[in-house]
Amino acid sequence: MKALRYFGARDIRYESMDDPKLASDQDAIIKIDRCAICGSDLHIYHGQGFSEDFGFCVGHEAVGEVVEVGRAVKRLKVGDKVMMSAAVGCGACASCLAGNVVNCANNAAGCYGLSHRLEGCQAEAMRVPAADFNATVIPEGITTDQALMMTDSLATAWFGCRNAEISSGKTVAVVGLGPIGLMAVEGAFVLGAARVFAIDLVPERRKLAEQLGAIALDPADAPQIIAEMTKGRMVDSIVEAVGADATISLSLRLAAKRGTVSVIGVNQDRRFDFPMGRAFAMGLTFRIGTCSVPEEWPELIPLIQAGRLKPERYISHVLPLSDGAHAYDLFDGRKDGALKMVLTP
Repeated sequence: MKALRYFGARDIRYESMDDPKLASDQDAIIKIDRCAICGSDLHIYHGQGFSEDFGFCVGHEAVGEVVEVGRAVKRLKVGDKVMMSAAVGCGACASCLAGNVVNCANNAAGCYGLSHRLEGCQAEAMRVPAADFNATVIPEGITTDQALMMTDSLATAWFGCRNAEISSGKTVAVVGLGPIGLMAVEGAFVLGAARVFAIDLVPERRKLAEQLGAIALDPADAPQIIAEMTKGRMVDSIVEAVGADATISLSLRLAAKRGTVSVIGVNQDRRFDFPMGRAFAMGLTFRIGTCSVPEEWPELIPLIQAGRLKPERYISHVLPLSDGAHAYDLFDGRKDGALKMVLTP
């Protein structure tokens, strides 16, 4: 089959690799209909990946059609249209069954497209382990593109909003307006935020946030303007969707007393200078971590079906998989209005 494979920094190649095969009776093979590039894929693209492997297939956001199932698979059948959670679990332990894949008791927690251990989905086909759990039939009233956004991006944005303790009447800031950040802006309003400050360097992305009803700000201006508009009180809830040291530091500066900072951007810096004294004095809550995607679906599905969340609006490009290297370049360089990049095999 054809797939996008990682060979080093900024070296994503559209090449042939072996077709996926069932590795156990619980597996399924999925023919990919659409896949997407996530912001965390850019860490791999920059050579700052999560393993030492080369030549593996990248990507962890996909929807497709079941073409083969193992003998132990009971819930899925050939022909089903499914969405695959980026967060993978054993599907049998109490934690996984509750949707909390990250805490899988059988050490099966993982993510596609980080190494050869679980080959990615930016390909013509993929293997899904514990398929009855890790692949879900797309619900009625959910489009293919909406389902694709639910496989990671929208779930992560919602997870970030929940961790930020956003509720009715609160003032919110979202730092970083890539696809996940913009979805967090939308989610904040759904959760009842009275005012949302949307912060990013890119003017085009700030304009999109304004269209959602947010007050869009450049990072350099944000602390002063927010201080003026809140009369020095600052922000109750902050969702940080970049993962850079500078944006995490900015997020902490924006927090009000007893405010909550929720970091969903990937940060791999083991020497981040956390302002412990200020956080203690302010009584801040700081949360950071990986989203257990299936845990968010019970709340997200009815919101999408009701039209209250429209994650598909952030898809900026739909390109053939063969143009994958170009898609990565566009997304990385924020060129041509690049937001959510969707690829079709």
